Amino acid sequence: MRLALAQIEIEGGDVESNRKRAADAIESAAERDADLVSLPEIFNVGYFAFETYQRNAEALDGPTLTQISSLADEHDIGVLAGSIVEDLSLTDGETPAEEGLANTSVFFDRDGNRRAVYRKHHLFGYESAEAEMLVPGESLGIVEFEDVTIGMTTCYDLRFPELYRDIAEAGATLVLVPSAWPYPRVEHWKVLSRARAIENQCFLATVNGSGSYEDATLLGRSTVYDPWGTPLASTGDEPEIVVRDIDPTRVSKIREEFPAWHDRRR
Repeated sequence: MRLALAQIEIEGGDVESNRKRAADAIESAAERDADLVSLPEIFNVGYFAFETYQRNAEALDGPTLTQISSLADEHDIGVLAGSIVEDLSLTDGETPAEEGLANTSVFFDRDGNRRAVYRKHHLFGYESAEAEMLVPGESLGIVEFEDVTIGMTTCYDLRFPELYRDIAEAGATLVLVPSAWPYPRVEHWKVLSRARAIENQCFLATVNGSGSYEDATLLGRSTVYDPWGTPLASTGDEPEIVVRDIDPTRVSKIREEFPAWHDRRR
């Protein structure tokens, strides 16, 4: 599988420009023969633009995700729309609450079909309005794509290893982590990501945004890690698309070679 991580520049509150950058990134990933591309957290609104969340919140069939669906179909590529602010009151079907906002990622297949929805479980409260404004998700983010079981989490989730163990036990061999991780916590970003890959012996790919909003600057460094926790491809803090071929069948081989997965005790 050829995986692309779209580390795009995100301008707080400028939804039109951010959508354009996301569209360009999807097209670029497809031109590089990627099978799957992931976008960052709150890529259309900007994570730190909290004051714009309410007016820019959408349903799952709103303008942002409708555009992403069309682009996936047009370019024959899977897309993890790595999250938007969802207005739960506008969404039909099962939701964690009848109203309120959620940090919601949606996975589209090559035909633009919505295959999975993940609402961020762990809401950041430290000097952030996220925990006050949003409703946490309740369901695991798991999707089957091209014979690969993929898990979905978001940013702050990285600090909670039990979620990743649940995803791995559900069969995921690749976990995607759209994020809006800021400076100065560079080492946390790198260490936590590697740890989640190592302890679950799976591929893990983090896709962060680029750019600043008020006093927050995203640190970028989108990275693909293998099941040993080795970085296979990464970037700095400027906009860039990271592309890497991975072989998910290596997960079972590595677990057999180093059987920590089988040695677990409850």
